[in-house]
Amino acid sequence: MTKIIGIDLGTSNSAAAVIMGGKPTIIPAAEGATVGGKAFPSVVAFTKTGELLVGEPARRQAVTNPDSTIAAAKRKMGTDYIYKIQDKNYKPQQISAFILQKIKKDAEAFIGEQVDKAVITVPAYFDDNQRQATKDAGTIAGLDVVRIINEPTAASLAFGLDKTNQDMKILVFDFGGGTLDVTIMEMGGGVFEVLSTSGDTQLGGTDMDKVVVDYILDEFKKKEGVDLSKDTTAIARIREAAEKAKIELSTIMETDINLPFISHDPSSGAKNLELRITRAKLDELIRPIIQRCKPSLEKAIADAKLTKSDINKIVMVGGPTRIPSVKKFVGEVLGKEPESGVDPMEAVAVGAAIQAGIIAGDVTSDIVLLDVTPLTLGIETLGGVREPLIERNTTIPTSKSKVFTTAVDNQTAVTIHIVQGERPMASDNVSLGSFNLTDLPPAPRGIPQIEVKFDIDANGIINVAAKDLGTKKEAKITVSSNSKLSKEEIEKLKEDAEKFSDEDKKKKEKIDLKNESESFIYTVEKLVNHDLKDKISQEQGIKISEAVKEVKESLDREIDELKPKLDTLKSIVNEVTTELYKNVTTESDSTQQNSGANEQQDQNNTQQNSESHSTDETKN
Repeated sequence: MTKIIGIDLGTSNSAAAVIMGGKPTIIPAAEGATVGGKAFPSVVAFTKTGELLVGEPARRQAVTNPDSTIAAAKRKMGTDYIYKIQDKNYKPQQISAFILQKIKKDAEAFIGEQVDKAVITVPAYFDDNQRQATKDAGTIAGLDVVRIINEPTAASLAFGLDKTNQDMKILVFDFGGGTLDVTIMEMGGGVFEVLSTSGDTQLGGTDMDKVVVDYILDEFKKKEGVDLSKDTTAIARIREAAEKAKIELSTIMETDINLPFISHDPSSGAKNLELRITRAKLDELIRPIIQRCKPSLEKAIADAKLTKSDINKIVMVGGPTRIPSVKKFVGEVLGKEPESGVDPMEAVAVGAAIQAGIIAGDVTSDIVLLDVTPLTLGIETLGGVREPLIERNTTIPTSKSKVFTTAVDNQTAVTIHIVQGERPMASDNVSLGSFNLTDLPPAPRGIPQIEVKFDIDANGIINVAAKDLGTKKEAKITVSSNSKLSKEEIEKLKEDAEKFSDEDKKKKEKIDLKNESESFIYTVEKLVNHDLKDKISQEQGIKISEAVKEVKESLDREIDELKPKLDTLKSIVNEVTTELYKNVTTESDSTQQNSGANEQQDQNNTQQNSESHSTDETKN
């Protein structure tokens, strides 16, 4: 069976892993790890020529190309938000697909075989719209998403792989670049069960970066009297420096930010930004953000019907959890030190790879993974009231049905409006879609019996059916968000993704041909000017030089222009060298024949002398 990879599709950074030799192995990006040990920065950019850049190459040029660079697209997943870049529109699914496509390509290079399937993680708090958008992104990237699993679930799986004999309750504090997820897991006898989830989809490390950026801007304005907040290029440079400083202050007590020529004033000239930030200052700046994590911690414990003392292990996941003040905060709130045995940057990808390995048969395990619904699912009823069918934190896959009736006399159709959330009014929750059950026989209100059934599969994807129990007439849909793409849209975006892939291939072929041409020119010029200088005719030398000149003039042109020139040069050189070796061979043969004749004459003379000498001796 082919490999299935596990992907942690993150807000700021993504990671991937695969089971090799029975153990999860992190898949490296082609460019290697970036600042802070990040493999795949979740950044996409387009150059002025329209070239697509993904990951570290995109992150590196963000400073000089901020208007055509997209980061944190994960925060827009499940919405109808549109990115407008260079007169083209891109949906969040498409941007995420570019990242997944990059991971797929690098995974294939690392593993040495084609990769078509993946397990992708999402925040536990993601609603159905966001999960559907993630699946769409995988499809666009050419991946069959065999399973969507919650990030904290994946992290717990990574943590518990070799400890399945222990019964314990684990709190997973997943604080990533853009989301916070707090999950309580119960583990025992190889079974992982999610007891509760809580979190904030708009809280993460990027919020920390923002407050550091604001601080730097304020300090520069105080010192130089210049407001850089509207300068997109300056902001991009400062944002990168702020993130770097945040990472460095996780391990050292102070760091310096030096950004030369951050602004230029015609009257006073160029200005440099120089600022020292201490860990104490960072802690002060991010304290309000860290405090915002407390309600999610307390809610997760309450929803699991546990107390803080019931928690056996605390697992920290995500880059921001490397910050000492974050670890300290969680430890103080829960009265227990977090575990240090799980790499916070890799745990989710490793867990996804383990789940992928179980599906692919690469991992022999008795582990059973039970996920839960992050939010309550229900329908809108009379007066706009939400009627819950499946409560939040229900283990999935699951199925639940409930019987409803009509609200008015002679009603011949009903609309089933599906919502997700905890608010009592339907309008205050997330709408997942609606459908109609029509052609009902007219009857007094309250008489018809209409069964509404919810089915949730292992990926958390929802199927809803409505059935008139009297006529057995039924209508059903797979819930899709407004942002879910049609098959036609997905196919078009897949073609676009493949187009970029083809462009990458053509670009590589062009570079390879140019490199080959330059290397061949070097070899030819060395032969003509040195090794064979006195062995070829003037006419041959001129012919080669003219061919070399034509190749040099075509080096930056398209393949169909350069290749014929290179082939011509190769042909000319082959003719000259072949003729040269023929001449050398002819001369060698002639020399050998002359040498052989002389040698034979010498042998004859020697023999005659020998015979003469022998006769004289006999006579004597």
